[in-house]
Amino acid sequence: MTTLQSSSLVCSSAARGIRATLQAPKLRHLSMPKLPTRDLVEELNMRSGYTTTTQIEMKPQTTTTTTSTRDDNGTSSSKVIRELYAIMESAADRAEMHTNMGEQRDNWNHLLLTSINAITVAAATMAGIAASGGMGAPLVALKLSSTLLYSAATGMLLVMNKIQPSQLAEEQRNAARLFKQLHGKMQTTRFPCSEQCSTNSLTVEPAVWWPQLRGPAEQEGLGGKTERNGWSGKLEEEMREIVGVLKRKDTEEYMRLSKIVLNINKILAISGPLLTGLAAVGSAFVGSPHGSWAVFLGVVAGALASVVNTLEHGGQVGMVFEMYRSSAGFFRLMEEEIESNLKEREVERRENGKLFEMKVALQLGRSLSELKDLAASSSRNGKATKEFGTKLF
Repeated sequence: MTTLQSSSLVCSSAARGIRATLQAPKLRHLSMPKLPTRDLVEELNMRSGYTTTTQIEMKPQTTTTTTSTRDDNGTSSSKVIRELYAIMESAADRAEMHTNMGEQRDNWNHLLLTSINAITVAAATMAGIAASGGMGAPLVALKLSSTLLYSAATGMLLVMNKIQPSQLAEEQRNAARLFKQLHGKMQTTRFPCSEQCSTNSLTVEPAVWWPQLRGPAEQEGLGGKTERNGWSGKLEEEMREIVGVLKRKDTEEYMRLSKIVLNINKILAISGPLLTGLAAVGSAFVGSPHGSWAVFLGVVAGALASVVNTLEHGGQVGMVFEMYRSSAGFFRLMEEEIESNLKEREVERRENGKLFEMKVALQLGRSLSELKDLAASSSRNGKATKEFGTKLF
């Protein structure tokens, strides 16, 4: 009995000790460290070039987070690509437009030439018939008709010689070719004209349809046989010799030919209206006391006017002038492209030397060995070199 009582006392005291141990003091305030509002994913996105927007709705136990990411570089690249495609479409449209305008102006040239020659021949025929024995009213009608036709031919010739339809057609053909070239270049490289010279200008300059190429100050060059990006000192010297040949021979020769053709065109442009004007005066005096000279002037001057008009516009002298001037501009463009590459300080930023050499050779109608021979000949003979750079024109 005594043993049971002692054991119960021990159990009760042990239970009270366990309860005392389990009872912890109550904490009135629990302070937790504040977490940053920007989580790890958001910070990584910001460092990687993404932007994150977080919207939190203040509702009980409800938090809605909306995250949108955008790559600035990707967006700008897609914008550039869209712009390039838009430029390509515009270039294709411009090429088509210039092709149509060239055909239209070529039609103008043929129609005006045919009409003026027909009018001149008809007026000369009327003047000859009037001088062959016409009297009274028929004579006056023939004289008046011949004079009016010659006057109309004179006015039309003045306008035609001023606008030069054959030259305008050649300008449009050149513009169409250049826009097709731009379109093709953008298709292959994905990287994205011009005031024309009038026939009546005082000076003749090569046709320039490209923005002026400006490079940094010229450097000393690679020198030796070191090759970087396809460029070597020997290739640079070859390109400099090619530029010298183009300046001394090709550009100068085509500018000389342009000036000769321009002078011929001016003479023909003045002679045609002058002859038709004299023919109109002569036809007006047919049947007068000085009728023999009037008939001679009316018929012969009219025939000569038809010949001159055919030579000028049938031979398309204006087109020949524009062709020579455009050829000189083509060589000027080649010179500036070569000099721009040679003046570039960083060789890696130039066009690849081997590809550039091949492109120059193709543009000049030569093989690589012929291009090297031309540079070597120019280096030996200097200004005494008689060979032209191109073999195409």
